[in-house]
Amino acid sequence: MDKIKISGINFYREDFKGEDMPSFFTSSDFHKQIYLFLKEWFSNDETIRLYTSGSTGKPKEIIVRKKQMLESASMTCKFFGLKENDKALLCLSVDYIAGKMMLVRAIYCGLDIYPVEPKGHPLKEISMSFDFAAMVPLQVYNSLQNENERIKLSKISNLIIGGGAINKELEEELRLFSNSVYSTYGMTETVSHIGLRKINGKDATDYYIPLSGVKLKLSDNKTLVIDAPEIADDTLITNDIAEIRNDVSFRIIGRIDNIINTGGIKVQAEEVEDILKPFMKGSYAISSIPHSKLGEAIVLLVDNIEDQQQSEEFIKTVPRYQQPMYIIKVKDIPLTRSGKIDRIAVKKIAKIMTQLYKK
Repeated sequence: MDKIKISGINFYREDFKGEDMPSFFTSSDFHKQIYLFLKEWFSNDETIRLYTSGSTGKPKEIIVRKKQMLESASMTCKFFGLKENDKALLCLSVDYIAGKMMLVRAIYCGLDIYPVEPKGHPLKEISMSFDFAAMVPLQVYNSLQNENERIKLSKISNLIIGGGAINKELEEELRLFSNSVYSTYGMTETVSHIGLRKINGKDATDYYIPLSGVKLKLSDNKTLVIDAPEIADDTLITNDIAEIRNDVSFRIIGRIDNIINTGGIKVQAEEVEDILKPFMKGSYAISSIPHSKLGEAIVLLVDNIEDQQQSEEFIKTVPRYQQPMYIIKVKDIPLTRSGKIDRIAVKKIAKIMTQLYKK
């Protein structure tokens, strides 16, 4: 626990005690960020300051104990059978929990971790295979567009994907891979994921399997309640509407924040987005605006409409009560820094654009 191996080089607690930064960490801004986190990690403080992704509002600061992060690392390392000197790829920002936890796992398991600057094509200049890696959906999608990168992606023994929804097209492509690919469920408050869903292979599923020590139930509002005392001090009542099966596996239906009450019927924005996936070529998002008769009217924002009439035709494949009243073309769908749909910004755009649309 007093060292970390990075790119085949061992660094010890003492390397992060002084004011001078080892030359290895001066090679890029990303390496400097890694150094600053490790300096904080190897300090005598028992806690770490984290920031949430801000997908539903302004990022907030939370304080967690290093012991909790180590417990989370233990859960993941045991699940995947990771061991000392296994090679891991770090291609996520260490500003957020996903990148930080890759480093903590390396410390806990003795992994040999290789940093690659977080970007859309993390495998472009990679020449080795890895036992473990974590990516966001965009990185996976981009890697699949290049045959050389696609091959490298398929050679990562255990790949976890988080930070955003995995659309059906991406999932279908990954089903053909022979390595192990998982979607993750978790948040900053649970110091990374607490559930994993296999995407490919004979054991592929639509349901997440909770990690050891995690207990789940539903609130009165059908949102997921997480009890994981080893990694979180308090029981966490999430805003994620979920379904839990008898075997405790679960799936997420959508966020309670994203329920649209239209004409007395509650519509989940994510469910409509999921129905539209086979028909959409670009990025898109479902939102709502106030409506005098319905309470709220459903709005579809899309950045790629080739044929407005055709768009209105495929909208009819959605159940009537879920059909968007307005289809608005926008330049870009706003995203948070972690790559999720910025729901607050989308709602503001929907309100402004529909007012112009009506004129």
